Amino acid sequence: MKWRTYAADVLPLWVAEMDVPLAEPVVRAVNDAMALGDTGYPAGTAYAEALAGFASERWGWAGLAVERTAVVPDVMLGIVEMLKLVSGPGDPVVVNCPVYPPFYQFVGNLGRPVVEAPLGPEWRIDLAALEDAFARARRVSERPVYLLCSPHNPTGTVHTAAELAEVARLARAYGVRVVADEIHAPVVAAGTAFVPYLSVPGAEHGLSLMSASKGWNLAGLKAALAVAGPGAADDLARLPEEVGHGPSHVGVIAHTAALRDGGDWLDALLAGLDDNRRLLADLLAKHLPAVSCAPARATYLAWLDCRPLGLSDDPAAVFLEHGRVALSSGIPFGTGGTGFARLNLATSPELIGEAVRRMAASVDAARSRG
Repeated sequence: MKWRTYAADVLPLWVAEMDVPLAEPVVRAVNDAMALGDTGYPAGTAYAEALAGFASERWGWAGLAVERTAVVPDVMLGIVEMLKLVSGPGDPVVVNCPVYPPFYQFVGNLGRPVVEAPLGPEWRIDLAALEDAFARARRVSERPVYLLCSPHNPTGTVHTAAELAEVARLARAYGVRVVADEIHAPVVAAGTAFVPYLSVPGAEHGLSLMSASKGWNLAGLKAALAVAGPGAADDLARLPEEVGHGPSHVGVIAHTAALRDGGDWLDALLAGLDDNRRLLADLLAKHLPAVSCAPARATYLAWLDCRPLGLSDDPAAVFLEHGRVALSSGIPFGTGGTGFARLNLATSPELIGEAVRRMAASVDAARSRG
């Protein structure tokens, strides 16, 4: 998708895939499965056990109970299934905008209206705005849901333990169920702590979706885990049995190997991403000083404020037309996305440099033609 959606002369830095060689433990595990002809349906708890070990080692969270997990096809389809468990058609879903566009698409297709709670200064959760959204959602439904993005896509914000504890308090106070998308949890910069939502006080009734897909570039090997807090175990137990038929068995094998044996590879990746963040900041300062970038501490995505360029509501369209570089338009990310673009920096330094140069040239071209 990344390299074939646009024409061959377009440099694609949009969809969330990484330009990296795969982790050797993942390659070995998949090759071993192929040699054995192990391509049937998934079964067992190896994936959940690997995630529990990773969570304990990396996040200091020993509370991930294997018996309160379920394998699902991927994170977004897992979110859909969790929403079906704790809400019904017409029940509102609160999101913090700007946010990952499929939140709007999947929630809308499920017949749930979206209620926006815009992020606050420095792209952190605005707790007053969140409480207001909870109150509005509660007035129209007895089963509202908050779809939390943690770490946040597109801004790379890593929510603190204190922020998440306050989210849990507000959710209890307003009777809102929390479903957390934590797909980018492994991709957190050194010196910043990721806090699983289910680890904070008061989050017992929450549900989380986790996966190795973003951390180890396994989007094409479909698998994810739904994790329930102690108070949500009965909800997860109602998950239809056939949902577990959707994940790829080979995907489960790959994700398990990544979480269990891919730590060194992940550490090298995180170091490279730190270098790329610094490189991008330097290149923007040199070639596009009017563009600012959210201070991301997670994900491999950069949220660029292009409004000072005065190009249009959709600067990504200008970069594509005049510079032949594809970024994600900020508009589908909801309120607060106009004038922004999302850049994927999980590529080589050379391509990041070429992208910024093309973007700068496209600004000059658009202005000369305007």
